[in-house]
Amino acid sequence: MSKPFLTYEQQIQKLTVDKKLIINDTVSAKAALENIGYFSLIGGYKTPFINPMTRIYEHTAFEDIFALYTFDRGLRELTFKYLCEIEQKIRQLISYSFCSQHGEQQVFYLTSSCYNLTKKNTRDITKLISILDYHANKNTEHAYLVHQRKVYNNVPLWVVINALTFGQSSKFYSLLPYNMQSNISKSYDHINEKNLERYLKNLTLFRNVCAHNERLYNFRLQVDFPDTILHLKMGIPKVGIQYTQGKRDYFGLVIAFRYLLSKESFKDYKKSLTRLINSYCKTSTRISKSKLLDTMGLPENWENITRYKL
Repeated sequence: MSKPFLTYEQQIQKLTVDKKLIINDTVSAKAALENIGYFSLIGGYKTPFINPMTRIYEHTAFEDIFALYTFDRGLRELTFKYLCEIEQKIRQLISYSFCSQHGEQQVFYLTSSCYNLTKKNTRDITKLISILDYHANKNTEHAYLVHQRKVYNNVPLWVVINALTFGQSSKFYSLLPYNMQSNISKSYDHINEKNLERYLKNLTLFRNVCAHNERLYNFRLQVDFPDTILHLKMGIPKVGIQYTQGKRDYFGLVIAFRYLLSKESFKDYKKSLTRLINSYCKTSTRISKSKLLDTMGLPENWENITRYKL
């Protein structure tokens, strides 16, 4: 049977009476449910606090769940900031590399032969060109596209690429000829063109989690991040040949940031992440710092990541 609709008052009653959750301030709890929603708040962040067998909360207050939600919201905001920085750079690198070879005329990025036109890529190239064609010739939502179209009757790639999503930019890179991918990857130390493609695909998924306000701190990918020298130098344990951390978890994203951000940006990001974790651990004692780090996939020595050369 589907779950019935419950008013905010009924939701609070369910939590206190049926689930034994401690609610010290019903007014604040109701406001949180109104602003966030039962599914996103309770459904999203109850797991560390609820008994999986009885489905009853044990010595847990509403504030404990809300504190974890607040931490995760801050984590999303921090992560999104630096994902946008990476997105901006990859857009610029793609357009620069493509236009340095083909020039500024839009006809080239709308021509399939300018991409890695293999049988495997044909459908994706056709789809990408369709998206680019829409932005170049029909999109009226962005003033900068309309201006280029009206004044010059041409929208260069360095303009139109700003209308693409992170995922579409990632796909654009994956469909470029090898020589262009290689030129772009050289802008990042110690990353080859294939690993850059994997990073961009995975970062797109993290970006979507942040943009859609989904749970981030324990998010897991379905596809691995690449193995790196940092996994080895930081002593990340293995099961067989597989590293146990930094492959599909948030630590994998931290490592990706170490490779893809400037030294200054990564230093600022790491400081902010450290403050965020420490602040949460001071606010709520229901989850220990070691447990939180483990859930995020962060090893105890994760802050040492800047001690090692790439």
